[in-house]
Amino acid sequence: MSEELQEDLPKVIGELEKKCKEHPNSVMAFHHLGLVYLKAGRVEDAIKSLEKAVEIDELGIESLINLGAIYFGQGNLEKALELNEKAVAVQPESAQAYANLGLIWQQRNELDRAIESYEKAIQFDPKLANAWMNLTSVLTMKGEDDRAVTAAGKALEIEPDSPLGHNNMAVALYLSEKFSEAKRHLDKARELGYSVDPNFVSSLQEKLA
Repeated sequence: MSEELQEDLPKVIGELEKKCKEHPNSVMAFHHLGLVYLKAGRVEDAIKSLEKAVEIDELGIESLINLGAIYFGQGNLEKALELNEKAVAVQPESAQAYANLGLIWQQRNELDRAIESYEKAIQFDPKLANAWMNLTSVLTMKGEDDRAVTAAGKALEIEPDSPLGHNNMAVALYLSEKFSEAKRHLDKARELGYSVDPNFVSSLQEKLA
């Protein structure tokens, strides 16, 4: 966050707090206030403001998703799951809600459910690169190497300069025993600034020796 924007935050917060007092039933005012609180690092205030937005309009999908993301970041997977499932109930074609559910299931090591959620996210938004990247990781964990390579390729089609995308592709190719191609993507990941696993580097070098 730029210093200029950081300095403006107190002013923006003050204006939004005033707006919320003047319009106590404004979903957007409380929603935006919650997001600005979050940028300012005032997480508990952000939660209260977004919860108020949901209280005013329980069908407000953006507030549900953002609130769920905060709880996920805090490690409260149950609350994050509840909010994202509600978002899906409100908008069954929400790619972001399904992508978030995938992260939750992945964190809980329920890999089949994670795959199902990521695939739903991709179905509704084929350009959601993070969903492809996370799907790659889960497929790799399950040993579905060919599918992992395909998913990694889709992610890189969307974001060809993604350091994580190239690292994911390197891992998937390594597990598919395509070591030269894996090295090419690993080198690209490093070139783009990704902190690669030194153990993976050593193992790949051994395979290429």
